Amino acid sequence: MTDWPILSTVTFLPLVGVLLLLLTREDGPFGRRNILNISLFTTIVTFIVSLFVWIGFDNSNPGFQMVEKHAWLGFGISYHLGVDGISMLFVILTTFLMPFCVLASWDSVEKRLKEYMIAFLLLEVVMVGVFVALDVVLFYVFFEATLIPMFVIIGVWGGKDRVYASYKFFLYTLLGSVLMMLAIAAIYWQAGTTDITELLKYSFPRGLQTWLWLACFAAFAVKMPMWPVHTWLPDAHVQAPTAGSVILAGVMLKLGGYGFVRFSLAMFPLASDYFAPFVFTLSVLAIIYTSLVAMMQEDIKKLIAYSSVAHMGYVTMGIFAANVQGVQGALFQMLSHGIVSGALFLCVGVVYDRLHTRDIAAYGGLVNNMPKYAVAFMIFTMANVGLPGTSGFIGEFLTIIGVFRVNTWVALFAATGVILSASYALWLYRRVIFGPLEKESLKALLDLSAREKLILYPLIALTIFYGFYPAPVFDATAASVDQLVNNYSAALQAAKDLALNVH
Repeated sequence: MTDWPILSTVTFLPLVGVLLLLLTREDGPFGRRNILNISLFTTIVTFIVSLFVWIGFDNSNPGFQMVEKHAWLGFGISYHLGVDGISMLFVILTTFLMPFCVLASWDSVEKRLKEYMIAFLLLEVVMVGVFVALDVVLFYVFFEATLIPMFVIIGVWGGKDRVYASYKFFLYTLLGSVLMMLAIAAIYWQAGTTDITELLKYSFPRGLQTWLWLACFAAFAVKMPMWPVHTWLPDAHVQAPTAGSVILAGVMLKLGGYGFVRFSLAMFPLASDYFAPFVFTLSVLAIIYTSLVAMMQEDIKKLIAYSSVAHMGYVTMGIFAANVQGVQGALFQMLSHGIVSGALFLCVGVVYDRLHTRDIAAYGGLVNNMPKYAVAFMIFTMANVGLPGTSGFIGEFLTIIGVFRVNTWVALFAATGVILSASYALWLYRRVIFGPLEKESLKALLDLSAREKLILYPLIALTIFYGFYPAPVFDATAASVDQLVNNYSAALQAAKDLALNVH
């Protein structure tokens, strides 16, 4: 098993599907069916192969595993892949969500289906690439490349304001990333290497850390997205097709959180410590403000999009608490949110495919003729609120504990977000699902089809399973998180000792 380049295989396997799709004709009686089957088969095989990464992963080893390294651009920049406890589960999350995206697009994409599926498979390649890259330049290439397929997916297959939304998404993320490119150049001149494993051992001078931290923060905060640079997200979600929203909420927001853990916290500990109050302030504002904004929404997707910004507030808060509970909670919250918010957008897709509207006012009383849908939607809504017994609770609870150890006021304000999220989520659920079935347009709606059950039931099972038994996730992340937090504390202590000696 060790000689087999498994990470390269998982990363580039979807390209085989792209090649097959390019050779497939879209017209003809079986054209559409062939395209869907090839896409589904490719994503399922990629997911199965990615499970070998988890099977072969040694939980007790905090370092990088399954490492592959080849010379690439010269100047010490190499094609270097590997996973540790922090990145491994995100690879699985990405490959896991892709088949659901293909299934969600089965009937809803009318035009240019082939190009649509190619865009998704290319997106899978670059998203997995971000999580396995161990060279800063390679990471940056993958990180930036995620923009292009998503830009195309929103801009071509989105709603009526799709062009505006896709440009806004592109420009916001690109502006943040330009600063990160400058940071990478500075890192290379200072440390003489772009190898992440080497950079994690290198201690940057305090003054430089501040600037590097701010440059990286610009890129990751927009991707997260943190308040106040979050405004591209609701537009992008509302205009994106269902599968686009699933990937946007499920994986692409996590690239920012992953960047914070891998770069900001690990490489610039002194700056992270210095800016932690700033991050806490933004996180609390995100949690409270976007929850209040979510209450005022009339579009189902927009409401869920704002709730995503609020949930990402817990993640940034937990990461910069920089203790084991905070970081573990943040990682768990990202994985859980990937499943739950992805599922919520799939639920919106189910009714949107039937009625072609996302206005909350257009619905009501769906429990009468769509009881199975009502149950599925209820479970994901409860997980989104953070009800104990669902995966949403564990991440939120741990991040709040982690922050409580650092600053009780921040934890107190963050906890109000739990109440606010319950109010907007339950308000949405009541208006869409409960009440009498009065509107004529709703009376003919059918309950979940076999394909929709195939999409939603596995996600329900996972949400409840990880709500009661989160151990598989914590076992995988524990060693790497412990090492990260210990290195962080050691760096702060060394800086304190140095300051005392100078005095």
